[in-house]
Parts: sequence; C-alpha cells; structure tokens
Amino acid sequence: MRSKFSALKLALPYSVLASLWVLFSDRILLALVNEPERLAELQTAKGLLFVLVTSLLLFALACLQLRRLKGYLDARRAHESSLRQAAAVFDSTQEGVLVTDAQSQIVHVNRAFSRITGFQEAEVLGKNPRIFSSGRHTPAFYQAMWHALTNRREWSGEVWNRRKNGEIYPLWQNLRAIHDEDGQLTHYVAVFSDISAIKRSQHELDFLAHHDPLTNLPNRLLFTERVEQVLERTRREKQRGAVLLLDLDHFKHINESLGHSQGDLLLKMVGVRLQGLLEGGMTLARLGGDEFGLLWDNCPQANQAAELAERIRADLSTPFRLGGHDLFISTSLGISLFPDDDANVEQVMRNADSALFKAKSTGRDSYAFYSQELTEQARQRIELASALRQALEREQLRVHYQPIQRLADSRLIGFEALVRWEHPERGLVAPGEFLPIAEESGLIDSIDTWVLEQACRQMRHWLEQGHALTFMAVNLSCRLFRRAELDGEVARVLAATGLDPKYLELEITESAVMEDPDTAEALLTRLRDLGVRLAIDDFGTGYSSLQRLKRLPVHKLKIDQSFVRGLPDDRNDIAIASAVTALGHSLGLCVLAEGIEEDAQAGFLRELGCDYGQGYLFSRPLPVSEVERLWPPA
Repeated sequence: MRSKFSALKLALPYSVLASLWVLFSDRILLALVNEPERLAELQTAKGLLFVLVTSLLLFALACLQLRRLKGYLDARRAHESSLRQAAAVFDSTQEGVLVTDAQSQIVHVNRAFSRITGFQEAEVLGKNPRIFSSGRHTPAFYQAMWHALTNRREWSGEVWNRRKNGEIYPLWQNLRAIHDEDGQLTHYVAVFSDISAIKRSQHELDFLAHHDPLTNLPNRLLFTERVEQVLERTRREKQRGAVLLLDLDHFKHINESLGHSQGDLLLKMVGVRLQGLLEGGMTLARLGGDEFGLLWDNCPQANQAAELAERIRADLSTPFRLGGHDLFISTSLGISLFPDDDANVEQVMRNADSALFKAKSTGRDSYAFYSQELTEQARQRIELASALRQALEREQLRVHYQPIQRLADSRLIGFEALVRWEHPERGLVAPGEFLPIAEESGLIDSIDTWVLEQACRQMRHWLEQGHALTFMAVNLSCRLFRRAELDGEVARVLAATGLDPKYLELEITESAVMEDPDTAEALLTRLRDLGVRLAIDDFGTGYSSLQRLKRLPVHKLKIDQSFVRGLPDDRNDIAIASAVTALGHSLGLCVLAEGIEEDAQAGFLRELGCDYGQGYLFSRPLPVSEVERLWPPA
C-alpha cells in the first residue's frame, strides 16, 4: 500500500507538468517566432528536450526503484535468516514451547514439548491446551491468569499439568500474548519447564532438614515443632500430653569398645524397636547421640506415662544381637507432663531433660518425673559449675586426708587424699554434690591433677619430717584415666614435687579399667614402670574377669564399702568379702576394706586376713592441721 501511494505521488506531478508542456509549449513558440523554418527547428528541439528530460526522469526513477528493491531483498534475506535462527532455537531449546492462535487453538509446538508432555505435534495441533489440565487448579486460578494476560500481556507461575500417560507433574510456565502492528491479538506463546526434579530435591532437602539421617526418625527440629503444635492444641482442647526423653546408659562404652559403626547399628536397632511400641498420637525422634524423644499428644494420667516408660525399659532390656554377640543395655528416661499455666516448648523440653538427669544421677536404668524441685536443682547445678570454675582460680579447693590402718596391729601406714571445696558462703560443699558437676563440665581433669600434685607434695613433707608412712593414695577419675598421656602427667608431678614414686599409690575404679581393658592394661603397665603403686578401687562392683584381673599390673584390691556395711551379719556381704580377700591373696595382692564404721566390722575383717582398712571408725578425712595431731609426740 505504501509503495503504491509513493508511485502515485511521483506520477501525478509528472502527468500535470507533461500536459502543461504539451498544451502551452507550441503556443509560446508561435507567439515568439514568426519564421516557419525557425519555428520548425525550435519544435524539433523542444521534442528532443522533452525526450531527454523524460529519459533522465525515468532513469532516476529506475535507480531509485532498484535501490529500494535491493534494500527490500537484503531485509528479506536478514529476516529469513533471523527466522531460521529463531526456528533452530525454538526447536532445540530444552523448554517446551506451545503456540496458539487468537482463538487458543494450538498451531505449533517444539520437540521439547513432545519430550516433556508425551504428546506428538500431530496429536495436539488444532486443539485447545485445556487437554493438558490436571484438575488441581480452581477456576479462580485460571481467571487470574487470563486477567494478567489481558491487562499485562504476560503471566508467569507454577502450573500442574497432565502428561499423555496420565501422570500429573509440576511445571513453571511463562505466557505471552502476541499482537500485530495494528495492536490486534494474533497468538499466545507458552514457554514452560518441567520442575519435577526440583520438587523432588526440595522434598529430599526438607526431609533431611527434619529427619535424622541414621535412623530416618524425626530430628530435634521437627520434634520440637510437633511438641509446640501439640502444646497449643492441648491448651485449646483442655487435654494433657507427655514428653519422654530417653538415653542409653553408658552408650559411649559401646562406641569405645565395639567401634562407632557398631554403635550406629545399635542406634538403628533401638529406633526400630521403639517404633514397635508406638501407638496413635505418638511421635518418636532421635534428638542426637544416643538420646531419643517420644511425644504422646494425649496422655491424660501420669501413671500412663509411667507404664509407657516401663514398657520401653523392659523392651530395650532384651538383648540386641550385634556382631555375633548378645548385647545388653539399660535405659534412663525423663518424663515431662504438659501443659502447665506457663508452659512453652522450651520449658517442656528443659523439664524432661531435668527429669532425665535425675533418673541418671539416681542409678540409671529407671525413669523420673519432672518437678519444680528439679528446675531449682538444675539452676543450682549451673550456678555451682560456674562457682566451681572460680574455686579453682581462687584456690578454694582443699585436700583432706583419711588415715589408712594396717588391721593386724592398727598401725597408721598411709592416707587417701580426698578433695574438698571450702565455699566462702556455704562452707564445705559435699563431694557428692560438686564432683558430678566437675565430671559434666570437664573440670575434673584439672581438679584431679591439682589433688595429685598437692598430695605428692604433702607426702614428701611428712616423710621429710620422719613419719613412717608407706603410701599416699590418690583417686583417678575415669576421665583422667582415659587420657593416653596420663603416665607422662604423673611423671611430671613426681618430678615437680620430688616424691619418690614408690610412695604414690594411684586408685582406679574397676569399671574404668573394664571400659577398654586392653588400653587400660597398657596404661597401667606404663604407670607401674614409673615405680608407682596401683590399686583397683570399688572392686566387686564392676565386671572384671579373673583372666583379665591376673594380667593387670596392680598391687592392691579395695573392697567397696557396700560389701562392708552388712558385716559381720549379712551372709552375702560375708561371702563377697571372704571371696575378694582370698582372691587378692591368691594373686599376690594386698586387700583393703573401705567404709569400716564399727569394731565388729574391723574385727571380722581382721580375722578374715584383710590387710588394711579405712573408715569413720578410725578417722574421717582430715585437713592437714588435724592430721598432724595424730602423730605421737616427739
């Protein structure tokens, strides 16, 4: 249309000028020239001029047309090249592309469309895209989409469609409305990507974020979220629930003796066994390490929680078959009932944890309920741990010495060094109160080393004063005994204090030795090579075998006070005391009984042949100033 209009604009002036030339040129010549011959020449020249001007004009028009034609051909070739490139991209892109006409009839799709949907081009041409609908979207969803296309000419969002095989899948889709130069709608173009893999990855990441990878149970995060949800519902519906935290007793011994792979396998087996106890409304989670949590969202009575705790204890007490052997474990549980007036999820978890600590500190293999008293005890433990750390720095710790007698002649032959804490406000703090806290906080290593050094220095001082003492006994905590460099530390203390190693006796509990017997035997051998004496404390409370005992490089067995308390009347205590004394002597070891409080106990042990004794019958642990009163006057 534009080319025709341009040609008309050129032709119209030319026709007007040419007509005027034809009409008036001869008249002008006749008016100017009277001679016929001259007039004929001028008319001939006029005709030639007309031909020349016309030819030049036609030549100019032809050149202009040729230039325009060349530009058009170049533009067409560029457009065709662009179309070929667009077609190549259209066909090779990994996103599906669908084109419809203005009436939403499909006119073209690419190869990715067929790969994603399963439909071939011939199966969808001329059809409406509604054939892919999954039925998962409401009419309001499509209304919003069409509203955006009408007003903004584009829409993007997540859509669930149906493949040819019937599978419903998620896709991310971009829609555009295409208009021509006159603003008329001509096509719709949809470009989409299959996001099924992304959705699966999101699901897997969400699962990993909320589940324990070892047992596939909910983790602490998910467990806490569910406790919070149940707590809100129980408040609203006036119901009650319970949280049970359970911990495998001495699980670290299993890891240390059997290896972490066997420990992980045991945790899996525990998780499976616990799942078998679940009922409706219960959630089991692994909170970390060997700690599991159980949420019961409808537990109206405390006795029902207690019955569940007993079922758990009984079920887990059945041996686990691990590495070709039967492994026996025990479990401690803490129970928190909710809701209370001021309960929140953090408080519920803290309450259950406090109850668990109570169950473990009262002998393990049991359960305990939370009470307000436990919260106060937990607060005191935190304060005590902080104060204990300051006590080390401010030299508030003291060493008291309990005399040890030879039973045959009641002669004082040595002392056991025992740590005491002289608190500036509370006075002497009982060892049973602060030593467990020292174990939990890791301060026990520093305390043990400090006591060892003080005891060695004091023993050397008494020897230099001429007192006939045979040994100074110092307890080693399980934590310190596990340190491979313990023999080096003992050697350093002996060198620093100048005490002859033969006067130092180190006491190690039977249970500490049995945690890892081979490692313990090697460490005890290195300690013996230093020249120090070695004793097995609390003998009879652990699980040592005679075969293992006879290989240990020890000098003494200590009968635990729990077996002395019933002497000389309790038949079981008589049997144990007699057996330990006979066993020790048969292995060439000395035997010491601790916790002697009555003359009858001392007399029985003396007749039994027990070598040494200590207890309140002879003396309580004493500070240095009071010990020196025991020496006979010079």
